Amino acid sequence: MDPTPAAYAIRIRGHLGDTVLSAFPVLESRRHGADTVLTGLLDQSALYGVLAEIEALGLNLVEVHPLTHRRT
Repeated sequence: MDPTPAAYAIRIRGHLGDTVLSAFPVLESRRHGADTVLTGLLDQSALYGVLAEIEALGLNLVEVHPLTHRRT
């Protein structure tokens, strides 16, 4: 298991309000169409914790993917 944090984007169906977003204090949020995208640096255990919180809140998870930065 790699303990190095990686940047992730987590897409959730719908626009999340401030109260729900407060459950994810280490993540940035933005609206993307009808969805909310949470982004931030997470190690694997933190990622699993965020996913568990999404499930506990009854949110509709659309996708999770690591973000890669290209150097030009």
